[in-house]
Amino acid sequence: MAILDELLAERSTLLVDGAMGTELFARGLTAGDPPEAWNVDMPDTISSVHSGYIDAGSDIVLTNSFGGTAFRLKLHKLDDQVLELNQAAATVARRAADQADRADRKVLVAGSMGPSGELLEPMGTMTPETCSTAFAAQAEGLTSGGVDLLWIETMSSLDELEAAVVGARRTSDLPIAATMSFDTAGRTMMGVTGEDAARRMTALGLSAIGANCGNNIAETESAVLQILMGAGETPVIVKSNAGVPEFRGNSLIYSGSPEVMGAHVQRMIDAGVSIIGGCCGTSTEHLAFMRRVMDGAIEAPSIPAPGPTRPDDDPGSGAGRGERRERRRRRPAA
Repeated sequence: MAILDELLAERSTLLVDGAMGTELFARGLTAGDPPEAWNVDMPDTISSVHSGYIDAGSDIVLTNSFGGTAFRLKLHKLDDQVLELNQAAATVARRAADQADRADRKVLVAGSMGPSGELLEPMGTMTPETCSTAFAAQAEGLTSGGVDLLWIETMSSLDELEAAVVGARRTSDLPIAATMSFDTAGRTMMGVTGEDAARRMTALGLSAIGANCGNNIAETESAVLQILMGAGETPVIVKSNAGVPEFRGNSLIYSGSPEVMGAHVQRMIDAGVSIIGGCCGTSTEHLAFMRRVMDGAIEAPSIPAPGPTRPDDDPGSGAGRGERRERRRRRPAA
């Protein structure tokens, strides 16, 4: 049994960490600077972010390697350090997770792999082969650094997602999870619906699929419900932003309180989502509240999902919810 399935069999629902960028900006990262360089230059700072989320109750932490492909690192003249920076990202996260392991609490490290920032032909100049090659190099660095699984996230294009999976499998035999960002009227920037995503991602044989980031919680939840309907036995992920982004002066603030995210957690559990976390704007305070809701230590607040929604998008009445819960109960024991 794959390591992710083992932990799901043990705990039923898993809590992923929150935002990396939000925490690094709070610690002095400047807009335009490459966060991945901090894995080498300021490893203790990165470790403190991971440890904060672990202390808040995360079962999975994502490495600080979102922009770790050669395409993204080239913008900072770091494309000759792909292996080094990704390996360092994995090593730092592994160290924090292992401290929790020594306390008899298993925490998984997922190697974050964000989009290349390029467009595939014919809309752009990137080919499927060059895309796969870039993700193969990133996966190699993350795997050698000790991650438990690879986590392809915030994708808009299914073709790029597939090329990333193909590349990752060239250099790693680890399980792969993948999520897309539904940020354009309920679709990804490239027009992908949740139904489209479920169909293509399940065909790739991924260990978990879902949605992250997005325009607001309501639209992310709506996309996740579509994914649930087509996911079959594949565990589903949701890692929504903490509310809706709002500019206050020169700062981008996310409107969602811990209570908003706690209500989101309960809706997603009721819908049958197995892996829940937070994306942009989600802090350790949010995660700690989400953990308590997930564990049943507190009752989830009754707060609607921020953002535009329609009656048929209500996660509380999502078709297939009971069937998904029954499938979760039938998961084999570890």
